[in-house]
Amino acid sequence: MSTNLLIILFPLMGALVAGLFGRTIGVRASQFVTIGGVLMSLLLSTMAFMDVAVGDAPATREVIFSWIVSGDFEVSFGILMDRLTAVMLIVVTGVSSMVHIYSMGYMEDDPHQPRFFAYLSLFTFMMLMLVTGDNFLQLFFGWEGVGLSSYLLIGFWFKKQSACNAAMKAFLVNRVGDFGFALGIFAIFMVFGTLDYSAVFQLAAAGKYPATVDFLFGPVDTMTLICLLLFMGAMGKSAQLGLHTWLPDAMEGPTPVSALIHAATMVTAGVFLVCRASPLFELSETALAVVTIVGAATAFFAATVGMVQNDIKRVIAYSTCSQLGYMFFGAGVSAYAAAMFHLMTHAFFKALLFLCAGAVIYAMHHEQDMRKMGGLWKKIPITYGLMMIGTLALTGFPFLAGYYSKDAILESAFAAHSTVGMIAWTLGIAAAFMTTFYSFRLVFMTFHGKPADQKACDHAHEAPWSMRIPLLVLAVGALFSGKIGFPMVQDIEWFKSAIVLVEGHDALANAHHVSGLPKWAPFIMFCLGLGASFILYVMNPGLPAKIASTFSRTYQFLLNAWYFDRLYDRLFVQPAKLVGQGLWKTGDETIIDGYGVNGTAATVLRWARTMCSFQTGYVYHYAFAMLAGVLVLVTFYA
Repeated sequence: MSTNLLIILFPLMGALVAGLFGRTIGVRASQFVTIGGVLMSLLLSTMAFMDVAVGDAPATREVIFSWIVSGDFEVSFGILMDRLTAVMLIVVTGVSSMVHIYSMGYMEDDPHQPRFFAYLSLFTFMMLMLVTGDNFLQLFFGWEGVGLSSYLLIGFWFKKQSACNAAMKAFLVNRVGDFGFALGIFAIFMVFGTLDYSAVFQLAAAGKYPATVDFLFGPVDTMTLICLLLFMGAMGKSAQLGLHTWLPDAMEGPTPVSALIHAATMVTAGVFLVCRASPLFELSETALAVVTIVGAATAFFAATVGMVQNDIKRVIAYSTCSQLGYMFFGAGVSAYAAAMFHLMTHAFFKALLFLCAGAVIYAMHHEQDMRKMGGLWKKIPITYGLMMIGTLALTGFPFLAGYYSKDAILESAFAAHSTVGMIAWTLGIAAAFMTTFYSFRLVFMTFHGKPADQKACDHAHEAPWSMRIPLLVLAVGALFSGKIGFPMVQDIEWFKSAIVLVEGHDALANAHHVSGLPKWAPFIMFCLGLGASFILYVMNPGLPAKIASTFSRTYQFLLNAWYFDRLYDRLFVQPAKLVGQGLWKTGDETIIDGYGVNGTAATVLRWARTMCSFQTGYVYHYAFAMLAGVLVLVTFYA
C-alpha cells in the first residue's frame, strides 16, 4: 500500500473504529485510535511535503483503482501529489491533529466523546480526499463529504435546538453553492469529455473547446460559464458574501469544531478549488473580475460586522469570513500563490485564536459574551499570551505570519494596475484597519479592564495541558510560518505546474516593486486600528456605548450583519414555510388524508354501519326480507 494512500486511510480507519466500536472500546481507546490516525497522517504528509516542496521531487499521479467505467467514460480514484497538494496536506493534518488533542481536554465531560472523535476523523478524511484527488469527480466527493461531516459536527449537541438549526442552515446554504458547482462539473464534462485534471487543463490551454455554449437564454462564453459555476460552489463552501450566512451560526458547535471547520479545512476548500482550477480561470477575465470583487466585498463586509459582535466566537468567525475574502481577491488578481500562502498562515493563527477562545470559555464556565468578561489576563496568563500572538499574527504585526501573507495579497492587488485590483486594494486596506480594531477589541474586552463578573473571574483557571500543548504548537506556526513560507510568493514559479498564469497576469511578480504609501498602508492601518481600539476600550470604556446609542441605526445594521438573515428569511424561508404549510394542511391533511386515505376509510365504515343496521337478530325481519327477495325475483323473471 502506497504512502500517499495511507495519508488518506489513517483518519478513515480511526473514524470507523471510534464510530462503530466506540461504546465497546471506551473513550480512551477511541481517542487513541483517532488521534493516532491523524498523527500518522501528519507524519506521512510531512514526509511528502519534504519530498515535493523542499526536496524538489517532481509531481506524481498515482491511480489506485478504476472508480466508474461506463462506455468511453472512465473515472479513476487517484492521488495527485504536487506542491499545491503538499501545502494543503500540511495544513489539514497539522490543524486537525492539534484539534484532536485539544478536544481531549475540552470535551472531557461529554458522554459522547467516541462519536465526536469519529466525526472529527471523518471530516479529516473527507478533506484529504478533496485535496488529493486528481479529477473533478473525486474533488466533488470530498466536497460533499466535508459538507456532511460539518453538518454532523455543528449539530453534535443535537438536543440543543439552536445547534440543530445551525447545522441545517449550514447544510442547506452549502447546497445552494454546490448546485452551481455540480453544474460546473457537468459543463466541464460536456465541453472536454473528461473530468481528469491534466486532460482538462491541457485541452483548455490548447484552446480545444467551443468559444460559446448555449445556457439558459442564449450563448455565453464557455470558460466564463464554467469558472463562474465552479466559483458558485466556492462561494458557498468558503462563506463569501451572499452565501456567508451559515458561517457565524456554525459557532453553535463545540469550539474545536469551529477551529477545524473555520480555520484550515472546510472554508478554505473554495480557495483551493480556484487555485487548482487556475488553468481555467486564467482564460476568463470576467470570472477573475467576479472573484476579485466578491472577495473584496466579503473582506470589507465581514470586517464591519466583526467590529460590533459581542460573542467571542462570532467575532473570530466573521474574521475568518473576512480573511477568506482576502484570499479570494488575491486569487482574482492572479496572485494564486499569495492566496495559498495566506491560506497556510491563516490556518495557524486562526486555529490558535479559536482554540484560545475555547480556553477562555472553558475558564469562564462556558460563558461566551465578552461583555461578561474582563480582567482575565491575571487569571489565565498563558492563554492571554497565546491569544496575543494569534491577534498580532492576524493583524499583520511585522514579521509574524499575517504580515507576510496579507501584505503580499494587498501589494498584488495594487500591482495589478486594474480597476478591480484598485477596488480590492481599497476595500482590503479598509478591512485591515477594522481587523486590527475588532481583534484588539476582543483582547481588551476579554482580558483587560475590570471583571464584569467578579465571581466567575475569581474561579477562572488555565485549561489543562491537553488543551495548552496544541495552543503552543499553533503559536509557533503563527510566529514563524510567514517567514518559512515566504518563498511561495518570492518565487512566482514555486508552485510549478500546479498553478498556471497566462501572459500579462503578473500582479504577484510586480508586487515586489510596490513601495511608498501603498506598501506602508497596511502597517499604518494596524497602528490606527490599535490606537482606536485602545482609546475606546481601555482609556474610555464607556464611550463605545455612547457611540452605539448615538448612531443606533448604523450599530443595529452592523450588529444584525447588514440584515442578510432577515432578508433571506422574507425572500426564501417564509415563502417556503407558507408553501410547506399549504401542502401540509391542504394537500396532505385535507385532500390526501381527508378525501383519500381517511375519506375512503370513512366511506367504507359508513357503508358497513348501514349494512350492520339490517342485521337485527329478529326472525320476522329476516322472514320479511326473504319474502321481499322472492317477490323481486318473481317480478324480474316473470
